[in-house]
Amino acid sequence: MNLKEIKNVLTETFNKELDCGKKRHIVFWYDEEGEFAEDIDELSPDNVRVLKLTENNSYAIKYEIEKVDKISHFLIYANMQKPSPRENYLLDILKYSTEFSTDKTTAIMRELGVNDDSLKGVFKRYLKFFNNKERYASFMKYEIENYTEEKIDIAVLSVLCKLDVCDIESVIKALFAEELKDNNKYLEAIEKFGDVKAFWRLAEKYYGFNLEDKNLEKLILFFMVTNLSYTLDEAIPRTWGKYVSSKKSDCIVFMSHFMSHSVDSKIYDALSNKFEDKLNIQLYIKEWDIDNYIKCDVFKAFDKAIISKLVEQLLDDIGEYDKYTEIISARRTTHFFNDFEQEYEAINAAVELFKVKKNIGEFIRQYKVQEFFEKYTNENYVIDKAYRRFYAAFDKLEDKEALVELREKVENTYVNWFVDELSVKWSNAISDELQDNWNIPLITEQKDFYNTFIRQHVIKGERVFVIISDALRYEAAKEFSDILNIERKGFTEIYAMQGVIPSYTKLGMASLLPNDKIEIDDKAEIIVDGINSAGTDNREKVLLKYSENSVAIQYKDLIEMSRSEFRKTFNGKKLIYIYHNSIDAVGDHAATEREVFNAVDETFKELKTLINDLINNVSASNIYITSDHGFIYKRGLITESDKTSKNAEDAAVEKRRFIISDKKQNMEGTICFSMDYILGKDSGKYVTVPRGSNRFKVQGEGANFVHGGATLQEIVVPVIKFKNDRSKNGKSDTRKVEVKLTNISRKITSVITYLEFFQTEKVEDKKIPVRLKIYFTDEEGNRISNENIIIADSKSTKPEDRSYKEKFILKSMTYDKKKKYYLIMEDEEEAVENIYEKIPFIIDIAISNDFEF
Repeated sequence: MNLKEIKNVLTETFNKELDCGKKRHIVFWYDEEGEFAEDIDELSPDNVRVLKLTENNSYAIKYEIEKVDKISHFLIYANMQKPSPRENYLLDILKYSTEFSTDKTTAIMRELGVNDDSLKGVFKRYLKFFNNKERYASFMKYEIENYTEEKIDIAVLSVLCKLDVCDIESVIKALFAEELKDNNKYLEAIEKFGDVKAFWRLAEKYYGFNLEDKNLEKLILFFMVTNLSYTLDEAIPRTWGKYVSSKKSDCIVFMSHFMSHSVDSKIYDALSNKFEDKLNIQLYIKEWDIDNYIKCDVFKAFDKAIISKLVEQLLDDIGEYDKYTEIISARRTTHFFNDFEQEYEAINAAVELFKVKKNIGEFIRQYKVQEFFEKYTNENYVIDKAYRRFYAAFDKLEDKEALVELREKVENTYVNWFVDELSVKWSNAISDELQDNWNIPLITEQKDFYNTFIRQHVIKGERVFVIISDALRYEAAKEFSDILNIERKGFTEIYAMQGVIPSYTKLGMASLLPNDKIEIDDKAEIIVDGINSAGTDNREKVLLKYSENSVAIQYKDLIEMSRSEFRKTFNGKKLIYIYHNSIDAVGDHAATEREVFNAVDETFKELKTLINDLINNVSASNIYITSDHGFIYKRGLITESDKTSKNAEDAAVEKRRFIISDKKQNMEGTICFSMDYILGKDSGKYVTVPRGSNRFKVQGEGANFVHGGATLQEIVVPVIKFKNDRSKNGKSDTRKVEVKLTNISRKITSVITYLEFFQTEKVEDKKIPVRLKIYFTDEEGNRISNENIIIADSKSTKPEDRSYKEKFILKSMTYDKKKKYYLIMEDEEEAVENIYEKIPFIIDIAISNDFEF
């Protein structure tokens, strides 16, 4: 600094506003080298007295300032080294005064308000860092109080890593993120403008990283192996020993934060993939028992191994299905579960399928028709659902290799054991009991749908909505009914009707209309009360005969409407039929039939949207969802053995699954039914269907998805009755089950603590699961522990099945037993009010250590 700059700085110093209670400025200037001894008088600002301090006049200067002149501003210039506090006779004055220096380090400390001279060496070490205005400004933004060497080191590292917060955990994560790139710009900045040794000192102090040959790769492995040692119930390989920290709890908390953070977790994933091979983890996993790494989630290799083991056991028919379900359930809270969710979903569906087979037995028994029907609607429909859910998940996999053999077993079990055997036994039953009259005792017939469910509303003058979703089969409708019951405020019931045969759209749609008489004309059109029932307009004509305030409309037309158009369409209408077609539209075409199970999921979404619109826009209260028919679908190739030859006489309609004719057919491998049950006595019409699930030989593709026949999958027609509840405010009366901490004590005395939680009620009806993220914080909200996840979704009546014991690891730090710490239970599914419960705790740990590991 030149003389002019020095005088300007001194002038600014003396012109600063005085602190509260002060009446003047007193400035000390220690110029050890005497560089400005000759210029001191002219450097002093006007109206400032200069006193020259020597080793022998301290008392005189003290007397002058405190006794003689209590008003003037003073510049006390000393051409000597600043004495130590013990030897400084003017220390009391210095403490309430300002110190001036032309030394850069001292100037920095003065500007930052640092009065501790012992830190001068620390700041001198970072002169290169502070020479940059941007870095200097960023450092000041941290607003550090009570400076220490450690705080300065961490702040410099934080600035060089471009962090908004001053925190060693964040520094390490920032350096790890850069390690994924070709050049680690943050590490280069630390080497150039910071202090790498300081970083490694901090890594050792906070996380126990004490390897002699230090680098970031080893630090990453250090954290990963330490975390693995916590979740693995096997001895860590001897060669990994050096990577296990003596400060295990702090490493575990660091990893928990790293892996669960919404942004940082993606960085962790990339690092995990990069470093997995360095440990040859796959070789060790092969030697370990699956039960001993069920909670391990440091690397994806564990999920791959678990999936492989589960598939292997399913292929070998080990049959421990409850155990497999428990394993998949345990994996739901692990880090990489979302990456393998479809694999686990597919395996879970396969487990359900094989478990039902085990319960039923190798052979399906022969029952009477009514027993078959009731068993299907009460129990066996879940097999069709499991098959659908398997393929819905399997088809989403980018790499299907791991599940190819399992797919083959699922296909073989479903087709050969369930569909084929059930359909043959069912064919035997209906051939014996229903050939003359297609009517199962005590089961509502599809042709009676209107009279059974809808007519009562029309008579009472109530508005009623009927949604007919083409090919929505019973098992899918059962799932949708459960979804609707959970998500909507109202009451849902599901019924099963005996569908018409042939189970195809024309006849199914006609039978759902109000009707006195159903006929088939010479062109095979279905006539209802003298009106051709083909097409929406014609169906509306039928409805108008029963209610003058009727309307029939297609779903695809409704979704294009504005809210006002939507309301106008239904204004004054009492009987409303809405036709929806996603499943059949996809399944009935060879090019898209493989997507039929995805179409079921899409149907759920579309029907939910439609119902929401009906409730919100036109206050719909009575809503029925039904279908014209179900379907059979199997993924495997259709072979010759799956086909039945046909040589029908006087056939009016010939399809893959049925023939309508004017004569009773007597073809091998078929069953012929009179259609008098729906067309009236002496109709002269017959429907012939292949036995079992066979298809008639018909030219063209598209034989995997079929309907028209008489299998349970085709003729069990669902009716969902939904009554919207408008008695209360709010969207839904559904609520999440309650989870409570059961430990009585609210005091923690160890770094490791176990807490027990209890799901107070089982999941059922309107009581739905809750997913909680649980961790400890200090009073400022800083996380001080690892994070545990509880998925409270148990449907068990047994209390022990609804209990959860979780292990919490606290950071190794000083805890104040007079302060409050909090157990935070956070509902992950809530975007705003996500704090489920906040429970105060006292933490009283005499010595923070990791002895309990």
